Amino acid sequence: MEGILPLWKPKGLTSHDCVFKVRKLLGMKKVGHTGTLDPDVTGVLPICLGKATKIAEYITDAGKEYEGEITMGFSTTTEDASGEIVEEKPVMQNISVEDIKKVLKSLTGEIEQTPPMYSAVKVKGKRLYEYARAGITVERPVRTVRIYQLQLIEETVSLQDNLLSFRFSVKCSKGTYIRTLAVMIGERFGYPAHMSDLIRTSSASFQEENCVTFDQLHTLLDQGKVSDAIYPLEKGISHLPSMEISDKLAVKVQNGAVLEKPEQWADEETVLLYKGRAMAIYQSHPEKDWLIKPVKVLRNE
Repeated sequence: MEGILPLWKPKGLTSHDCVFKVRKLLGMKKVGHTGTLDPDVTGVLPICLGKATKIAEYITDAGKEYEGEITMGFSTTTEDASGEIVEEKPVMQNISVEDIKKVLKSLTGEIEQTPPMYSAVKVKGKRLYEYARAGITVERPVRTVRIYQLQLIEETVSLQDNLLSFRFSVKCSKGTYIRTLAVMIGERFGYPAHMSDLIRTSSASFQEENCVTFDQLHTLLDQGKVSDAIYPLEKGISHLPSMEISDKLAVKVQNGAVLEKPEQWADEETVLLYKGRAMAIYQSHPEKDWLIKPVKVLRNE
């Protein structure tokens, strides 16, 4: 079995839990996910099967879209609803839709984020959440991420019990912590805040309508139709430039040969297709600018 199974991840499971379940259900070892989702987060989690595991990093590195909810009035250790409260400040007056929109606009573009202590970022060989669970705070690396679009879902603004909450949609680069973004939004208003809900609505070229739940996957397995839910690996890299190659070049490509650079070359990692099938991903040669070399050979048959 080969391809990509876009899973709608349920609450309560880690991404690794989902891989374990899919591996067991499909009876195959070569299974990998494409970007960690916290247990409390639901949404699009493309699972790579067989040879498609070779392109997992390209799906992980592609842009993501989310719909989230921020609640201002208190912050937590984990920056989401599962953590312990660390700071409280009641919101005594409503904040206008226009003010919210201004703050969201101010956080669009390139921004710097400090990863939360409860995250999988490694510092000195250990993941931050390992330090956090041991009660140790360490200096965290600041990272630059890009927010392509950050919009308020207007009808969701609510002030209740001295807590102000609203929902937003965001398109962002890899490495963006939406939990931290929620905290940053609160800081702009002078309030402690946390992310009270999060759904990933898109990952690379996969969206909610492409996904199956575990219940649906069980049904497809019972009907012998699980292949209906699996997309070809080409869909996982459809956001990259691509070009068709000839029979003669296909033989060289599947053997990982260095090639002369075509006239119409995108000068970035490009998928070489033979009869619509992705054979390899090539890039410009770093030392010989008239050549291209393989980054990854995907099929050698």
